Amino acid sequence: MPTLTSLLADHLGGATTIPQTIAAAYARHRAHGDAAIFITLRPETEVLAEAEALQAEGPKDRRLWGIPVAVKDNIDVAGMPTTAACPAFAYQPTQDASVVARLRAAGAIIIGKTNLDQFATGLNGTRSPYGVPRNTLRADLVPGGSSSGSASAVAAGIVPVSLGTDTAGSGRVPAGLQNLVGLKPSLGLVPTAGVVPACRTLDCISVFALTVEDAWAVLEVTAGPDATDAFSRPVPLGQPGAVPPFLRIAVPRPEDLDVAGDAAAAASFALAIERAQAIGAEIVPLDMALLYETARLLYDGPWVAERYLAIQDLLARDPDAILPVIRQVIAGKPLPDAAATFAARYRVAELALAAKAALKGIDALMVPTAPRPVTLAEMARDPIGMNSLLGRYTNFVNLLDMCALAIPVSLAADGTAAGITLIAPSGHDAVLAGLGQALHVAAGLPLGATGLPYPAPGALPLRAAPDAIEIAVVGAHLSGMPLNGELTRLGATFLRATTTTPDYRLFALPGGPPARPGLLRVAESAGAAIALEVWSLPPDGFGRFVAGIPSPLGIGTLALADGTKVKGFLCEAVAIEAARDVTEFGGWRAYVAARARVA
Repeated sequence: MPTLTSLLADHLGGATTIPQTIAAAYARHRAHGDAAIFITLRPETEVLAEAEALQAEGPKDRRLWGIPVAVKDNIDVAGMPTTAACPAFAYQPTQDASVVARLRAAGAIIIGKTNLDQFATGLNGTRSPYGVPRNTLRADLVPGGSSSGSASAVAAGIVPVSLGTDTAGSGRVPAGLQNLVGLKPSLGLVPTAGVVPACRTLDCISVFALTVEDAWAVLEVTAGPDATDAFSRPVPLGQPGAVPPFLRIAVPRPEDLDVAGDAAAAASFALAIERAQAIGAEIVPLDMALLYETARLLYDGPWVAERYLAIQDLLARDPDAILPVIRQVIAGKPLPDAAATFAARYRVAELALAAKAALKGIDALMVPTAPRPVTLAEMARDPIGMNSLLGRYTNFVNLLDMCALAIPVSLAADGTAAGITLIAPSGHDAVLAGLGQALHVAAGLPLGATGLPYPAPGALPLRAAPDAIEIAVVGAHLSGMPLNGELTRLGATFLRATTTTPDYRLFALPGGPPARPGLLRVAESAGAAIALEVWSLPPDGFGRFVAGIPSPLGIGTLALADGTKVKGFLCEAVAIEAARDVTEFGGWRAYVAARARVA
């Protein structure tokens, strides 16, 4: 199965019809021969009839026109049972989950409901009465869970994209183990109405795809507040862009890097660091103690009680209907009392504050998606311990209200995959997508287990938002500078680095910290070209950004050397009387670096 992006282009251009795409998906499923991927697969004749009708209607600006999608079976699809991998729990929803309704409105076709670790409790993919989906790369390895079937369906090329869910890493670990992209959005960005809850306060809809661009295409049509979902919230989406010239990526300190003794996994992570440095990143070792403490709270703290709420009725009337390992995890020990619950919530708030301080000035945290692959035999011998190992780098993310993106790094000759996960604060989904795409392109790996080559770099660019407003920054808002976070928190996307036309002068204004420049336009004979960066902001973000700019700075129109004119910082002429002219340095970054050398 080709990528979503190439399929859509073929549909729109007439090279492939939607019925042909659907027929190919079913043929690939039969050829793959894994009955455990789907719990419920729609009859091919029924789906082909839907495809014919959709083909006849035409695209009508539907951005996923004719794209086949698989959906994890804890997400409601009208007309198909929702089981959460527990037959005794199954029910027949009368309406789609919000995320599924949005997919259908965008022209997607749901072909089936995929297998999962029962009640989405597990990261390994072996905890289902419906069987164990094969790891598409090596059959003796666990596929990853809980979204096992959704990951295997994409990795096998049955569908180009699928929906999973992610509470503790279920949308990331299967991606890491099967050479996929796994996008876990910010909490509340994609509504979870119509999803069987695991931990309702932490649950996210996730996306599995062959490329970052494909995952982002699904996120774009499914993101946004939902009035029917109490845990939905407005989160700036932004748009992925180019990688900024200067960025800082945190990685675990050598003493904190846990790959469970796997030399190949350690080498893969070292390779990921090299690739990050090659695209201009400064690597910052991070003490992971705060994050590891947070991770332990997910199952050792009161959040297990949320899982209990989802199954308490079934547990009371038919406990044997629940797999023993799931009963052990959810109900194997007394639930925390109210005092312990509040104490844990207070501790997470403290840890979140400390983590925010530790990650200040960091564009992304990069960790292995999982320490190493795990065999089915290892999982059978130690189901709790091996599952915990797989969640080493995932369990803290939702508790700390962060977004994450898993991407492939390497494929070994023995068929094992290794990946990394990029993590950032809520609302930085677009930042991760731009960075993740660059790193995935650099890896140059085939897609999933399909053997298809990665599309040629640059052939599938991430789109710019049509209503975005370009703004040029020249000082403390540059990438890597102290105020850059003010931009990224508003959903800004880096576009390009360039200079002004040669009729500007740059001044270091008094005051601070942080030190700030003033840009003034002058006669061409008295000026110079000044280095700057162009970012884009959504309209609401642009308005909030401009409203916070203090005098004597303001926003005007800058003429750039590339022939464009954009909004950007200018300074009132009166302010330069007490300022230092630093035009000779050619830009604020060079001036700051020179001043640091002198100091």
